Amino acid sequence: MTWLSYWKPLALALLIGAVGALCWQQGSSRTDAAWQTRWDQHVAADAAATAQAQAEQRAIEQTRQQSINKVTTDAQREIDRAANDAAAARASAGSLRDAADKLAARLAASEAGRDTCTAGASKAASAAARLLADVLKRADERAGILAEAFDQSRARGLACEAAYDAVRGGG
Repeated sequence: MTWLSYWKPLALALLIGAVGALCWQQGSSRTDAAWQTRWDQHVAADAAATAQAQAEQRAIEQTRQQSINKVTTDAQREIDRAANDAAAARASAGSLRDAADKLAARLAASEAGRDTCTAGASKAASAAARLLADVLKRADERAGILAEAFDQSRARGLACEAAYDAVRGGG
């Protein structure tokens, strides 16, 4: 027997092999397509979930930012009010300092005119009155500066606390 007698079984085996390979390739591509479809659906679902989570977080962030903006506005209003109060206190303190100067001058004048024998004592009393008036003026000025600083610090501290509460969601 020559190889020509085996051509039919060989052709049949080749045909069966080719059909098997074609079927395997078709099954593989269908399976790949099915998996790709499922993967694409999974990716789309993840993208939608991510977009929704980002939108929710943006809404939370915007709410917090609005709360902080309100706190900042209120705090600035409070700081401005404290500055206005300090300016008014400085104005009234100026009149108080003027009154102290006038009182010191009056005391000095009254002491100087009492007795000519005690001119040295009256000069000392006059100097003491001026010194007392100066000490009172400086103490008043310093008290005004400290009051203004403390008022602004308090307003800023309350604003910080309110901003913290707003960010935490407690306010």
